[in-house]
Amino acid sequence: MRWPHATAPAWPVHAGFAGVLALFGIAYAMAGPGARTVIFAVASVLPILTCTAAMWAGHLTDRRPWITATAGLILLAVSMAYWPTWITEHHLGRAEGQPVDFIIATGHGLLLAGTAWALRRHGKNDSGGMLDAALLGLCAAAPVWAWLFAPHLTADATLLGEMLALTDLMVLCGVMGCLVRIGVRAKKSRGPIAYLLLSTTMTLAGEVVAVLTVHGTATWTSELMMGAYLAIGVAVLLPAAPQITFPSGRIKAATGEPPLGWIGAALCTNPLMAAVQAIRGDEGASILLPVGSMLIVPLVLLRLKLLSTQRREAQRELAYHAHHDELTGLFNRRHITAHIDEALAELRAGDLAQVSVLLCDLDGFKPINDQHGHHAGDTVLKTIAGRLADAVKGADVAGRIGGDEFLILIRGELGDGAIERITELVREPIRIDGATVRVGVSIGVATAGRGENLDRDAFINLADTGMYAAKATRAEIRTPRPIKTGQKRRATAVTTLPQAAASTPMAGSVKLTARSEYRSVS
Repeated sequence: MRWPHATAPAWPVHAGFAGVLALFGIAYAMAGPGARTVIFAVASVLPILTCTAAMWAGHLTDRRPWITATAGLILLAVSMAYWPTWITEHHLGRAEGQPVDFIIATGHGLLLAGTAWALRRHGKNDSGGMLDAALLGLCAAAPVWAWLFAPHLTADATLLGEMLALTDLMVLCGVMGCLVRIGVRAKKSRGPIAYLLLSTTMTLAGEVVAVLTVHGTATWTSELMMGAYLAIGVAVLLPAAPQITFPSGRIKAATGEPPLGWIGAALCTNPLMAAVQAIRGDEGASILLPVGSMLIVPLVLLRLKLLSTQRREAQRELAYHAHHDELTGLFNRRHITAHIDEALAELRAGDLAQVSVLLCDLDGFKPINDQHGHHAGDTVLKTIAGRLADAVKGADVAGRIGGDEFLILIRGELGDGAIERITELVREPIRIDGATVRVGVSIGVATAGRGENLDRDAFINLADTGMYAAKATRAEIRTPRPIKTGQKRRATAVTTLPQAAASTPMAGSVKLTARSEYRSVS
């Protein structure tokens, strides 16, 4: 069975709904008591058939929520078939607490649970907004109950019946609030969501009318209830119905401050409702207050917990951005210099034997930006940052201090081959948009020993001096190692500290090595 594509026009479905709704309304108004029962039964069965057909045809791909909703519709249809005069004889709205009230409440619960399950992905990035909308709906339920339901209940009403009626009312209002919230944010799903909202609204209106007209005719109640059934059936027929369970595109996370005023109103709802009931002298006031609290208080607590969680996440995110470079994820200049201060303090205290700073500047990076664009340059920086992060171990840290310059802090002995290993890692090819590029690196290394009283800025400047010397000479420069007995020194290119550096407090105690490797971009 073929189903209209999501891009198919929806107006035929809208026109069909208007025509069918008018047909059932006129037929019910003109029919006799027996025919009305049949018409109402047909209206209650139609959404079951349309939901089943849509699932069978593969139009509704996520079947579990729709099976749950259809089970609720079946339960409502069975209750109307077993008690055909329940609405026509005005039992609906009397809050009698009979078995059919339980069945109807259960059917509504399954129907609403299935709807909520189907819409769960719409609230994935807006859990706070959904809770706020539900609380708003619950707030609206209290005055509806106090001003429309409670004053018109007959002597047949029981406490149990009132509890069921109030629970049904509050759930309907809460779902309406959530549907409005989703409809505002999910533009592509507005068609089917609007029909679900119409169904919920007509159900609520039918219950209110049943209470207000309990001593009159039940025609309007039946008309509204039939419209609610038909609206559900139309929601799954729309071409955009799959958007309910699988919204296309990424739903943006909701932003903005939470409506604390509405949360406060939600907390005041039950006391207000209890006050109204007490003024009226209603014996059920003591029971209805806990019923309302069971729905409102957990939601308020959940909202407060969510606010607390969001605040902690925001604090963690702020702390992360305060310490890390936004592009590469490495430590930023401020945080890595703080690590250097800590290491130098440990060096002065004698807790560390040696501290080294490796200042790395990429060679051949600018041509990549010029030839491939800044996006390619960002890719190179992130790739190199990942390689440097993999190169450090233990308490050693790597960071980006700006542009294409990186800094590595080594706590302890600078191992043999460390500079060569970093050089080779940087030189490895990088794939960018189908092309292969390579960069080199000039490394300046400043090393200090135990007990030295060093200045951080001067320490970094020494590594910076070595890095620029390496760039200028394009040669290997190393600090000579002590010669062991019987060992010959290998010939190496050696640089001494510039005169300006030798005048610092580190003179005579800090060794400087610098190594430069450069490869042209391929």
